[in-house]
Amino acid sequence: MPEQQITLTIDEEGAITAKTSGFKGETCLEALEELLGDTTELIQVKTTDEYHQRQAVQCSETIKLRK
Repeated sequence: MPEQQITLTIDEEGAITAKTSGFKGETCLEALEELLGDTTELIQVKTTDEYHQRQAVQCSETIKLRK
């Protein structure tokens, strides 16, 4: 799994620009919401190719059967 990274830039007027990498699908938006919480209002979203890719989910389960 590639490293997930969020880069925040704050301009002189206090506007925050966020750029994400290593996320697939809407997980980038979820990570931003978790990081920023209610401190900001989302104004514009520019999606990348990664946004349109599906997130691979890897699950592992161990089941023990009784004899």
